[in-house]
Amino acid sequence: MTDSQAKLVKGITGAKLVMKAARDGFGEGLVLAAEKDGRIVGLCADVSDSTRMSKFKEAFPDRYVQLGVHEQLLAAAAAGMALAGKTPFIAAYAVFSPGRSWEQVRTNICINNASVKIVGTHAGLNVGPDGATHQALEDMAIMRALPNMIVIAPCDAIEARKATLAIARRPGPAYLRLGREKTPVITTEGTPFRIGKAQVFRQGRDAAIIACGSMVHPAMLAAEELAKEGIDCLVLNCHTIKPLDAPAVVSAAKRCGAVVTAEEHQTTGGLGSAVAELLAARRPTPMEFVGVRDAFGESGEAAELLRHFGLTSADIKKAVKKAVERK
Repeated sequence: MTDSQAKLVKGITGAKLVMKAARDGFGEGLVLAAEKDGRIVGLCADVSDSTRMSKFKEAFPDRYVQLGVHEQLLAAAAAGMALAGKTPFIAAYAVFSPGRSWEQVRTNICINNASVKIVGTHAGLNVGPDGATHQALEDMAIMRALPNMIVIAPCDAIEARKATLAIARRPGPAYLRLGREKTPVITTEGTPFRIGKAQVFRQGRDAAIIACGSMVHPAMLAAEELAKEGIDCLVLNCHTIKPLDAPAVVSAAKRCGAVVTAEEHQTTGGLGSAVAELLAARRPTPMEFVGVRDAFGESGEAAELLRHFGLTSADIKKAVKKAVERK
């Protein structure tokens, strides 16, 4: 663990955490990437302010295209631009892009291995009052199934900025999953980020908590609370769901003998499924899953919904204890 990560762990339970939406990190990262690479263009589906692509629009108006509420066209047009040599970033709410545009993503982007970067914001339950129609809980599953697609769910705004820069440099399709609400900034500028390389945020030996996105902070809180009860947890920030960091996941399972996954997504098809598939083949291990269990979201405040669907640090603690009992 690096010094910056040690400081991260030390301050993770502090009362004064900076709160910032991951989508803000994307907006900042896209401008930085575009300053370095003139091939980058931005396309949006009438939600530039909400997705934070407005930052790119202001900085590079000649490289920005507003297509209106037409997510299928967003994907198809971006594929054409990519095949002509551009590096398009397309941004919309995740439930509509890639949700509504999945067939275009599959046929126009992935089959052609086109370098389109799909940014789905407002993913998960934290859309809150907008309800089930706007709460993307299946997006990682549908994108993980696509050949050639990279799937990333950053844990905070800093990591979202780094992920944006990383996918801008890497050829081929990528999906960046971002929430709406402000969440704790738990990484630092010195925290390393590499596509496909998970990070150990806390060492432990009794159970491994493997989390992504907004669930990394609750995972850290759960681990700190469990330590007071004599249960020592390793916490793995698995920001890249595809390609999964197989060596890191297998190593965590081997060291701890029990695994819990945590994600703001259905327990089917996302991070938990990816980890289970890997461990079933390489290191069968007792597992528990924290996520939404075969249900659509509901309308309510984000914090209320996370409690209702069992996506809190307390729920992670319960899952860890169950997994440990099965060792």
